[in-house]
Amino acid sequence: MTDASDTDATPARPESRYGKPLRGPNRMAIAALTVLVVAIGIVVATVAYQRWGSGDVKGELASYRLIDDRTVEVTVSVTRADPSQPVVCILRGRSKDGSETGRRELLVPPATESTVQVTALVKTSRPPVIGDVYGCGTDVPGYLVEEPRG
Repeated sequence: MTDASDTDATPARPESRYGKPLRGPNRMAIAALTVLVVAIGIVVATVAYQRWGSGDVKGELASYRLIDDRTVEVTVSVTRADPSQPVVCILRGRSKDGSETGRRELLVPPATESTVQVTALVKTSRPPVIGDVYGCGTDVPGYLVEEPRG
């Protein structure tokens, strides 16, 4: 009588005919690769959140008004955590097909209130159908900052 465990065993393949059996993937290599992928994912998520996440400044479109076939007036409501700091907002005009046809940077000077509304004209290369706010931030370029005169 044969043992049940003997019949369930897979017969060994002749090494001379099939070569050495392939080893499965190294568990340490799989673990290291998994840790590396997770670490890269965390770094990418952190950088993306810092760059595009909710920041100290929020700019929302309050209104827009079409002035003529080359100009749109955009009013933006800017809310900031520290109103004593200047902010830059990028405003744009868009045409009927949705493409951006005009853009301008707008300096929002320091204020006493945390939320202010500012209005600016955006010149466009084609007739605009809408004005909008691309975004606002605290990284104000040097050429926008007003130099004190005296």
